[in-house]
Amino acid sequence: MRRAPDDKPLPLAGHLEELRRRLLFALGAWCAAFLFCFAFADRLFAFLLRPYLAAAPSGRAAELIYTAPQEFFLTQIKLALFGGFILGFPVIAQQLYRFVAPGLYGHERRAFLPFLLLAPLLFLMGAALVYFGVMPLALAFFLGMEQTGDAPITMLPRVSEYLSLVMTLVIAFGLAFQLPVILGLLARAGFLRAEDLRGGRKYAIVGIFAFAALLTPPDIVSQIALALPTLLLYEISILFVRRGEEATDVPRPKRKKA
Repeated sequence: MRRAPDDKPLPLAGHLEELRRRLLFALGAWCAAFLFCFAFADRLFAFLLRPYLAAAPSGRAAELIYTAPQEFFLTQIKLALFGGFILGFPVIAQQLYRFVAPGLYGHERRAFLPFLLLAPLLFLMGAALVYFGVMPLALAFFLGMEQTGDAPITMLPRVSEYLSLVMTLVIAFGLAFQLPVILGLLARAGFLRAEDLRGGRKYAIVGIFAFAALLTPPDIVSQIALALPTLLLYEISILFVRRGEEATDVPRPKRKKA
């Protein structure tokens, strides 16, 4: 079996030791980022509250509560863990790549590296869409359900539930925005072709809306806001895969006429 030019034969213990070292580096980066985020947890939470402030009616105080003594403290820890993972992800991804890179050929590394750089960028794009677009629209929708009268009904969210909503949306959009990366890698590996993606478009539409309904809150605003960009990314992925096929001059099999 051929090996990559710089792949040194290592025993199983050597590979396990290398994996342990990479995991320790990644965990150390996450812990350092966690401590940094925890030190500024109040400011981070205030930053996440801006969509709520923007959606609140004029003159209405945007107020949150916590119903257990430890709830806000645990929410800050949860926020620091989440923010620390996002902040430390470049180091975590680098350690993962450095572990698998010796087993790859040069052309495989060159094919894999753009996707490694594109993945965090697309995740940040999804998070930005949540923060600047989806959250204000969703919160305005929820606030619009308030009622006045003899028994007024007012939205007064808990800090933990608000953070869970933000994290759910960020993760959902971040994962959905990885679609070009996933499809591109599958195409590079030979499992997909552009014509396969075009032929499966109707199934992709159903799957994307099901994915949006599963991962977003049960409101039509969030679901459509996730499904539409994902559909656009699917179409972009078809063009991306098609360009890759043309660049590598991959022969396309002719379809037989029925």
